[in-house]
Amino acid sequence: MIETIVALYCVIDDILTAIGHQEDSRRRISDTEVILTALVAARFFAGNHQQSRDYLDEHGLIPAMLSASRLNRRLHLVSELMYELQMQLGQIWMELNTQSQYRLDSFPVPVCDNIRIRRSRLFGDEEYRGYVASKKCYFYGLRIHLVSTIDGVPVEWVFLPGSANDVRGLRTLPLNLPSGSELYVDKGYTDYVAEDNLARADGIKLMPLRKKNSQRADSPCLAYIKQTLRHPIETTFSQLVARFPKRIHAVTAAGFLLKVSSFIWMHSLESTFL
Repeated sequence: MIETIVALYCVIDDILTAIGHQEDSRRRISDTEVILTALVAARFFAGNHQQSRDYLDEHGLIPAMLSASRLNRRLHLVSELMYELQMQLGQIWMELNTQSQYRLDSFPVPVCDNIRIRRSRLFGDEEYRGYVASKKCYFYGLRIHLVSTIDGVPVEWVFLPGSANDVRGLRTLPLNLPSGSELYVDKGYTDYVAEDNLARADGIKLMPLRKKNSQRADSPCLAYIKQTLRHPIETTFSQLVARFPKRIHAVTAAGFLLKVSSFIWMHSLESTFL
């Protein structure tokens, strides 16, 4: 456990140094140590920042550990920096992906049980009520649209309300994939305009499973290849969801997003560096 924490610290600190990150020298603990606390919580304590803080303090890994309230404020202050680091790591993993093949799909992250929707204070809009067709049930929360490499390493993702459809996710993602990449998606991401724009402007070939009434029908051979290459992303989602606790405790929407991002980021790091 301590070896993993030390490795995490080195990876985060090296990336911050590489991007030229500067911070106030009067701070008791660095941004690296603050981010480390969030990632340790995601890896070992089901996202509980208090338990992560206590462990790092008691074992002398962060001797000048902040109080719980000050640490929480610092975590929210570095949330944008964490997002920037995630994007930097995503670019690195895309450069190392010699196959230039990627998968895109979405999965739901409920904020609470349906029976507690009226009492939920994290998201108060009806657009956060979504439907999972595969399970034939409704949920209340977020839908994560995630791009992964062919090996299952997440490289890009966005958080959208639960009711957001796949085409909206496709248009929201930055999709900073290398030119010549192939992006395999399911039928829900069918958007001929986006497909043409990606091919013409960025050299990215969108490879959706075609609907029966599609204007651009695939041959049986190509349809089989698309299905075979797209399907394993469900395994990636299963591995990610397995990291989530039964209930992600958060007081604010920003805190909820911070914890979910930490789980995804930790999965990416363990799939590559650790």
